[in-house]
Amino acid sequence: MAPLATGFDSGHSIESARRALVARLQSAGIEEPSLDARLLVGAALGLDLTGLIAQAARHLTPEEAARLEAYAQRRLAHEPVARILGTREFWGLPFRLSEATLVPRPDTETVVELALEIFRERTTAGQGLRIADIGTGSGAILLALLHEIPDAFGVGTDLSLTALGTAKGNAAALGLADRAAFVACSYASALHGPFDLIVSNPPYVPAGEIPKLSVEVREHDPHLALDGGNDGYDAYRALIPQAAERLVPGGTLIVEAGQGQAGDIQTLMAAAALSIDTPPKADLAGIPRAVSARKMPR
Repeated sequence: MAPLATGFDSGHSIESARRALVARLQSAGIEEPSLDARLLVGAALGLDLTGLIAQAARHLTPEEAARLEAYAQRRLAHEPVARILGTREFWGLPFRLSEATLVPRPDTETVVELALEIFRERTTAGQGLRIADIGTGSGAILLALLHEIPDAFGVGTDLSLTALGTAKGNAAALGLADRAAFVACSYASALHGPFDLIVSNPPYVPAGEIPKLSVEVREHDPHLALDGGNDGYDAYRALIPQAAERLVPGGTLIVEAGQGQAGDIQTLMAAAALSIDTPPKADLAGIPRAVSARKMPR
């Protein structure tokens, strides 16, 4: 059989195709070529890791070779694997993505971790717990929390109707649709509350820094979800006072912070009459990533 007019053909076994893709990605400076190659080969062939191992010697079909080459070209152009596949795992849960949503990142799991630590420390049951996720995107933070707190109810807001549609679809796919609602608005402006917990991963990249981000981020993540204004704090200035008004006494606000931003965010929280009684929680790189404050009873 004549080879296809692609980098892969039916002369490749699954294993040789995987190795060839690793080499191509490595030559292009892709950071995790082995992992990316495994994910892309698996997606192109519809196989999980066990299937890839079991069928390693099987040769690609022409359709599989063409599909794999299409994925390879997109990754070589620095499109993130999650964008190519249309899904990303967050908190052990699968989330569908769209052009209007960020790719959920491991750093953001720090917000979920801190929320659960505070929740479990202060309460004995999740019954009636009301959660708001401001700028919900794919719904990752909100739905991870609802997954962990079975009796809680949550609302996610976003300016983008496309993002809200994606989040709503993820809620349905995860079996959480009956405990999640989604509202189109700027930050918390359409919410009335009160809420026990408000969380947010707002845009916090200073506008002038966006061109310096990696190609994967600046060319593929929505700028609306990245651009924090000239100094990176525009979203915090808007959402923190709104959140303070909508928290119950004793309720908690937790936001994700960029590198070096935690202290300034705490200042904004204190200015909104919120009490800083828990230190920022660091991510795996040691960066203070989740910043919290509490609304004290008057």
